[in-house]
Amino acid sequence: MKATIWHNPACGTSRNTLAILQDAGHDVTVVEYLKMPPGAEKLAQIYRDAGITPQQGLRLRGTDAQERGLPQADDATVLAAMAAEPKLIERPLVETEKGVRLCRPKELVLEIL
Repeated sequence: MKATIWHNPACGTSRNTLAILQDAGHDVTVVEYLKMPPGAEKLAQIYRDAGITPQQGLRLRGTDAQERGLPQADDATVLAAMAAEPKLIERPLVETEKGVRLCRPKELVLEIL
């Protein structure tokens, strides 16, 4: 099975999720989203497919998202902020043919394998 992980190698949860995918023998495409950020349209699709809102995909820890009011902002504002500043994207996000999950905790990836 093919899988894409939106990955931050500095994140333990992201590394562990990637290891689950690799150990299961999946064909994994690794996208280091801090270096190659997704656009707002791609993010909207990912969150829609995951069944969550952009606000639920917003990284609060280690960011100024709260101070900027992003958790209460409309979808377009949140998506634009994430596209401009990918550190605002919570990780890891995994896409497979079975769906998309924000894998926090890492075991959520098992739902789409």
